Amino acid sequence: MSALVSELPRVNGWSIARHGRDRTPDRTQRLLNHASWDTSAAMSVVRRFAATGLEEAARRGRRRGGMVIGAIDETGQEKAGGATAGVKRQYLGCAGRGHTLIGARQWIPREHIDDPVKSLLMGLPLDLGFRTKGQLAIDVCMAAYADGIGFDFACGDEVYGNCTQLREFFEDNNQAYVLRVPSNFTLTLAAGTKMTCAQAVKALLKDKRRWEIRSAGHGSKGQRWYAWAWIATASPRHHLLVRRHLKTGDLAFHYCYVPGGQILTKARLIRAAGLRWPVEEDFEFSKDCFGLDQCQARLYTAIARHAVLVMAALAICAITAALVKDRTDTQAPSPVRADQPPPAEPGMIPLTIPELKRLLAALTTRPLPRWLVIHWDAWTRRHQARARWFHKRARLARDAELSLVS
Repeated sequence: MSALVSELPRVNGWSIARHGRDRTPDRTQRLLNHASWDTSAAMSVVRRFAATGLEEAARRGRRRGGMVIGAIDETGQEKAGGATAGVKRQYLGCAGRGHTLIGARQWIPREHIDDPVKSLLMGLPLDLGFRTKGQLAIDVCMAAYADGIGFDFACGDEVYGNCTQLREFFEDNNQAYVLRVPSNFTLTLAAGTKMTCAQAVKALLKDKRRWEIRSAGHGSKGQRWYAWAWIATASPRHHLLVRRHLKTGDLAFHYCYVPGGQILTKARLIRAAGLRWPVEEDFEFSKDCFGLDQCQARLYTAIARHAVLVMAALAICAITAALVKDRTDTQAPSPVRADQPPPAEPGMIPLTIPELKRLLAALTTRPLPRWLVIHWDAWTRRHQARARWFHKRARLARDAELSLVS
């Protein structure tokens, strides 16, 4: 954890071990690959810690009326070679709550699970079955529900909006959702007519008065303004929410469901749709600040454990940032005129997650002793020489096979 919040340029087994003053990376590798600890239980601890901490921050800040959004998204980690779990493209489907990650699952291609040799090399569990990304989202949400964490809305992009099984899961659990869908997604309108989202917009939203300009939320550069409209369907609990970019005119479609007894307004749906983007920022922080995509582990369990530790580091910084937000935000009032002169003192923005990480690193990191620096330099060069020797031997074997074929 100390290494993950440090200023190490790369966070991998070697650098973590060196930061921890170990003589070799054996202990770090054992922690991820062979040590006895329950990865799912650890993720549950991180999830409950994050939810409790952010709820406490909201209570202290007296932020009433805030919505809790479960944002389901995916992020990729490119891996080289053919023996890494999910090497084809690895996805971590995570639900963001408040502003941190609370769940993750690896997407493994079916051909890797069905191939006994690849499955063994990647360390895949014997009982691992193929799961689509929508099914993995169900697993993430079920784990959150089991820990007592609920959402006002579940949000996701087209990968999840297109999954009928996921939508049915949400509706069976009385979970409101705002899910992106493609333009060819088919709707059943109130009159029993079926048409795609794109066709519905052309037929029913020609009148400019049907569109309303509203903010999708506050971004780093101010309010994010779009034109919005909604279309009723045959079900009184389902609606199509359409977002139009004010400059380009590009359309985005959101299929929405709100159970009976819950508030259903266009303003509430727009607010939920605009709160999906923080999960993408959490992915950015996880990679750029805490090395989510820098792990050199190849086995399924090791990759999952690295993700849990990164989530814990992110949660610590996210909760701290939320707790000190009001005390560290000293920005001058926003301008009200285009010709308004700048203030003499602009103040400071509140502490951010990256800045908190840098402060933690500066306050906790001790310089390595000289003998350890020299030791690791020698160990690294010796390891690289050994790897180079085996690489050359493997190349000789391949060259011999090619000569025989020729």
